Amino acid sequence: MRRSIEDLRAFYGEPTGALVRRLVARRLDDAWGEAVGSDILGIGYATPWLDAFVGARRIVAAMPGGQGVELWPAAGRNRTLLVDEKRLPFAAGAFDRILLIHALEEADDPETLLTEAVRALAPAGRIILAVAARGGLWARAEATPFGHGRPFTRRQLERLVRQVGLEPTAWSQTLYTPPWTPLLRLADGIEQMGGMVAPGAAGLILLEASRQAYARVRPSGSTARVRVASPDLVPQPAGREPHF
Repeated sequence: MRRSIEDLRAFYGEPTGALVRRLVARRLDDAWGEAVGSDILGIGYATPWLDAFVGARRIVAAMPGGQGVELWPAAGRNRTLLVDEKRLPFAAGAFDRILLIHALEEADDPETLLTEAVRALAPAGRIILAVAARGGLWARAEATPFGHGRPFTRRQLERLVRQVGLEPTAWSQTLYTPPWTPLLRLADGIEQMGGMVAPGAAGLILLEASRQAYARVRPSGSTARVRVASPDLVPQPAGREPHF
């Protein structure tokens, strides 16, 4: 059963929730910036971060029926709506960027939900899954939204996105700070050191994925498949995994 919209709003109104909001926003800014000219879809409970995409053309916050929906301060073409997570009410290819947060962990069928999200993703679009990390302390903290449903490992996320026809392109982690109020004031220092000294202690995994385009060429009379890199992806230094 999903956490209610009242529980989620209450959490993000507390100091612990404010910290989560700030740390996740930092990672999303690294990945997408202001999302200039993009149509953006947030699935689950994404409204704490959608306002940051000030360059977006349109933003839609889709909230699953088992969770409930809130009125979100929206302007222009921005909207919130209640959805059936197994049948999203969007046309194929309607969104350039899709963010899923507080979405997969409590979904009855994560693969079906992600399949629907991929259907709504534009051919050159990018999607970020933000989920509770199985090895982190936040997945054990029932007083937070991350302590409910099924947490994931990075490998499980990679397998899931490949099952729905996507390829992982970048990843990140955050919430190294334990969910204990006395430590919140030390969060910046803990976050800075966490990835270096205890990467397995992160509470949240963010995985970005996209479709992989292929072009067919015929060298020496045979057919081969050549991968065409998405123009939105920034080339990474040799020997390093893409990270945001």
